[in-house]
Amino acid sequence: MFANLSGWHFLILLVIILLLFGAPKLPALAKSLGQSMRILRGEMRSAKEESAADQKTDAGRVDTAAADPTPAASGDVHPGRDGTRPDDRLGDGTTRP
Repeated sequence: MFANLSGWHFLILLVIILLLFGAPKLPALAKSLGQSMRILRGEMRSAKEESAADQKTDAGRVDTAAADPTPAASGDVHPGRDGTRPDDRLGDGTTRP
């Protein structure tokens, strides 16, 4: 995006910003930008710490669904294309009434 900009381009942009905002407002603008960046960095750091803590607690848990050898109940079977469950279909292709 900024690959083709040279030093002169940035100088012209700085002059335009000075004309738009005025010299007295620039320090306050820079201060608020710095505070925003500091808050963003702090939030990113806390999100990384929470993610790392969650991964540590998840690693110690055992997946009970994978360890359960019981088969699924017939009500848990997904319906076929015609909307009926596989156990409702008869051998000749028709369904129960």
